[in-house]
Amino acid sequence: MAVADHAIARRGLKDFFRRSDAARGYALLSPVMIVMVAALAAPMILLALYSFWTQNGLTLDSHFTLDRYVDSFSRETYRALFYRSLAISGIVTVVTVALAYPMAYFVAFRVERAKFLWLVLLTIPFWTSYLLRVFAWKIILGYNGVINSGLMDLGLIKRPLEFLLYNPFAVVVTLAHAWAAFAILPIYVSLEKIDRSLLDAAADLGDGPMRRFLRVTLPLSLPGILGAAVLIFVPTTGDYVTPTMVGGSGGVMIANIIEVQFDRIGDWPAGAALAIASMAAVGIITLLTVQAVRLAASRVR
Repeated sequence: MAVADHAIARRGLKDFFRRSDAARGYALLSPVMIVMVAALAAPMILLALYSFWTQNGLTLDSHFTLDRYVDSFSRETYRALFYRSLAISGIVTVVTVALAYPMAYFVAFRVERAKFLWLVLLTIPFWTSYLLRVFAWKIILGYNGVINSGLMDLGLIKRPLEFLLYNPFAVVVTLAHAWAAFAILPIYVSLEKIDRSLLDAAADLGDGPMRRFLRVTLPLSLPGILGAAVLIFVPTTGDYVTPTMVGGSGGVMIANIIEVQFDRIGDWPAGAALAIASMAAVGIITLLTVQAVRLAASRVR
């Protein structure tokens, strides 16, 4: 009897999967979902748990407490570093999107053939590792680097410029180059989807090139711009490799302090609280900014 019931249950389950598209979809996604949960969700849950604990030496106390969060928000040093991280990431986002938009626009509207080849050419610098690109910028911006050597050879300066490296400027330049491809591609996709007949209609109504761009192209490419901005702003706020290598003391960001808490000091609850608080703040700021831009764009229309 039990065997028959088991066979009926299996047959019913098979019929359910045959008839339900959603069930088949979840079945196909299940391996990916398992990996996502194991590789992303589980570490995040563990990090959140650590943030509510305390640590005495090498001993972890799992009693619930908000002391680490209070310390994260109350320390002036942490707040200053977080504000600096937001400022640097915001500047990087604006600079990168402003530089990526003309490139994406050129490929989408001016290139008639071999667009894929152009996209591949734009991503060639990103075929090397991120660390090597940061090292390259360190050499370019260094005291005896390419820029200083070239300017001295041309007789434009008598001594090397010291402000090029180990400051927020170096961090902005390096991060803007490192994330340029992530801005070009979503903007290009958004521009490529624009119906060209809308531009022709605007021209027939008497709009010039600049007016067509402001009234048609720019608003319709706004989803790509927002996507690129989010793809750049969120990860660059938590970057610690670039500030460590080219930022110096003036370019330290909040992620560097989190790395110190985990790796050097060994205070995992403090590092976890800083990480969770930073992620939550960045997420809230990103959502509010995106909603504000969308609201402003809808009012303009």
